[in-house]
Amino acid sequence: MDAPWKNPSIIVHSQLLARSLKRWTGRELLPEFPAGGSPAEFADKLFHAPFVQVSHGVEADPVLNYGNATALKLWEMTWEELTRTPSRLTAEAPNREERARLLAAVTANGFIDDYSGIRISKTGRRFRIAQATVWNLVDEGGVYRGQAAMFSQWEFL
Repeated sequence: MDAPWKNPSIIVHSQLLARSLKRWTGRELLPEFPAGGSPAEFADKLFHAPFVQVSHGVEADPVLNYGNATALKLWEMTWEELTRTPSRLTAEAPNREERARLLAAVTANGFIDDYSGIRISKTGRRFRIAQATVWNLVDEGGVYRGQAAMFSQWEFL
């Protein structure tokens, strides 16, 4: 997909990311974005933001369903590759149990905002993320839609 942020379903998903973060933390996903701005403009700004934004769905083995340009670059994937990847594969095998505990804590509490851990790109490049916020995605009807994460601190190992 050449410009995923222009896809109507991604525009809607961008709004879900923002509403859910606000619900759990009281924080705006893009604080600099003007109130009343268009959802399409919001999706564009989020896709091109300097921080990582990713999310996964509700499958038994959750698959990533969103990654902004910063995430795509960090994980060294195309949009098509990322959105076919089970989210557990973004961590090395020894770190998957720790990642599963994190996601269970988010499910129980709605969010955490101090997560750190080791991740791995498609080519095997390892990096440590820090101060990540991870939150549940809940739609306007209260239906659980998955989880999202954002962070702006990482270092290659």
